[in-house]
Amino acid sequence: MSQSPFGEPAAAEPKEQQAGMDVHIQLDGRRDLSGQIYRRLRTAIHDGLLRPGDPLPPTRELARRLEVARNTVGVAYERLVAEGYADSRVGSGTYVRTTGLPTHGASTATDTTASGLRPRALWAGLSPWAGPEFTGPTTAAHDFRVGLPDARLFPYDTWRPLIARELRRSADGAFGYGDPAGHAGLRAALARHIGLSRGVRTGPDDVLVTTGTQQALDLIGRVLLEPGDRVAVEEPGYPPARLPFLAQGAEVTGVPVDAEGLLVDAIPPDTRAVYVTPAHQFPLGMPMSLRRRAELLRWARRHGAAVIEDDYDSEFRFGGRPVETLHGLDRDGHVIYVGSFSKVMLPSLRVGFLVAPAPLRTALRTAKYTADWHTAVPTQAALARFVDDGLLARHIRRMQHTYATRHQAVTRALTDHFADLAELVPSAAGLHVTTFTRGRLAGPDALADRARRARASGVAVHTLAEIAANRSARPGFVFGYGSISAPDIEPGLRRVLGP
Repeated sequence: MSQSPFGEPAAAEPKEQQAGMDVHIQLDGRRDLSGQIYRRLRTAIHDGLLRPGDPLPPTRELARRLEVARNTVGVAYERLVAEGYADSRVGSGTYVRTTGLPTHGASTATDTTASGLRPRALWAGLSPWAGPEFTGPTTAAHDFRVGLPDARLFPYDTWRPLIARELRRSADGAFGYGDPAGHAGLRAALARHIGLSRGVRTGPDDVLVTTGTQQALDLIGRVLLEPGDRVAVEEPGYPPARLPFLAQGAEVTGVPVDAEGLLVDAIPPDTRAVYVTPAHQFPLGMPMSLRRRAELLRWARRHGAAVIEDDYDSEFRFGGRPVETLHGLDRDGHVIYVGSFSKVMLPSLRVGFLVAPAPLRTALRTAKYTADWHTAVPTQAALARFVDDGLLARHIRRMQHTYATRHQAVTRALTDHFADLAELVPSAAGLHVTTFTRGRLAGPDALADRARRARASGVAVHTLAEIAANRSARPGFVFGYGSISAPDIEPGLRRVLGP
């Protein structure tokens, strides 16, 4: 087969070239077309849009798209090769040079710093809570970060065939756009699962599938709150829960907690919604007492307020009787139950759900449609099968055993070796424990210095003030054990609390 001057077969383009990215090239008029193509490709290389080793579009294909002669494109490519921006490979195509690229030439990326567009004023005080230091990859030898399950123990070999099956069904046209409320099979599976495992009295029509807990809270706020309405949250509490309500213009008020949970008497009377974590208070760890739960439900009924129950890691319980959900106790339709699969499976799945009273169903479904139409259908369908086949329950039982071992290792080490420095907050559930520091670590400055030293020695750990919404929280550490193996726990604690 004959070759073009640019290393390409004259009759057909090789597969390697066809795999390259399309490059947008806007031609102005009919003058110097080769020069215009050359300059656009050179700029793409300077800006890093075309990286070393990337294939340039085949000359035949680019000429067809630009409605120019193939030789016009060829001249542009010859110039790129001559000036050291590209290499032509016989039988393969033309590629961005991998070494020795010229450094002259300025990027044409648009500088938008002078834009007159500005966000609403309320966004100036809001920012994401979970940066890479909380949830991203880490090279720490001892990982005590909070809220992360052990991804190494996820049943990938079981999950892959389920996802593959649903993707094949998608390719066969089984799925188009989905129901905003969620995949019917998953909603039914979730209703059965939380009915059996958590005593939540619900049916499929009450369940709405979300893209995680954050979206569930956002949808609830959209449906329930007017700007200026008050939302009560636990203090200390879970910082991300505040963000959707603040972004919607609500007044968010922190309410203190004690050993029994939220202090109901301290809730402002004009509160429209109360967000709580009753099974495992975040970040302190104690459950809300039955007396306090009943008190909160009476308060909600009396004030016509909603109670948003975040049951975020209640599947992992290591002692005592199971804590009944607020939803299971509610007889008046004031509780909205929120859950997710971030702790029991993987955070990256981004699947959660909420269970709401009947009067909110239509509005929530419309709000979900408005936000993103629906959560990924193949993932929902695979998860429905995972639940229905008993695979989720099996996985949870396996993880309960693993996390119970780690919970015991953390609490035993803290109690046996560091009781003079760390007062353990009693907790029998979840994936973290909290300690209040005392002795030489009682002050916030000493605590912050110790945290810096621990991180420098290869320990990923966070103080209570960094985790809680209330930055003036009592000095302490929060030790997550979802991502750390049991043998690494005591050595890691020694790096944090040792001499």
